[in-house]
Amino acid sequence: MEATELVERAREALAAAYVPYSEYRVGAALETADGTVYTGCNVENANYSNSLHAEEVAVAEAVKNGHAEFARIAVSSGARDGVTPCGMCRQTLAEFSEDDLPVFCDEGDSIREYALGDLLPNTISLDTLEAARGRRS
Repeated sequence: MEATELVERAREALAAAYVPYSEYRVGAALETADGTVYTGCNVENANYSNSLHAEEVAVAEAVKNGHAEFARIAVSSGARDGVTPCGMCRQTLAEFSEDDLPVFCDEGDSIREYALGDLLPNTISLDTLEAARGRRS
């Protein structure tokens, strides 16, 4: 799927966002390794910490349906301000992706592309945890 098509799917997803507090809608479209696309939108909660992020919702939907390898993700906000996944979402994406996962961010009339590893270098991974366990022994 082309980046523009994936961004359009993210734009469609943000329409369903539940954002009574921030009024900041976010949508994500996640393409799996086999080309299936799952979307998500942010879902706020009055205490904010229980809020769900669009990227997490898309990842959860993909994993729920048996997918654990991702090809690319697009993120859009109602403001078309080039929003990138937050640190928590970057870590979630890193659990299922390599550093070269393309991340497309909607800037309105253009799309900015990042590699996940550029947004989140030196991520915590199974290798990181195993290395730490080895040092304690």
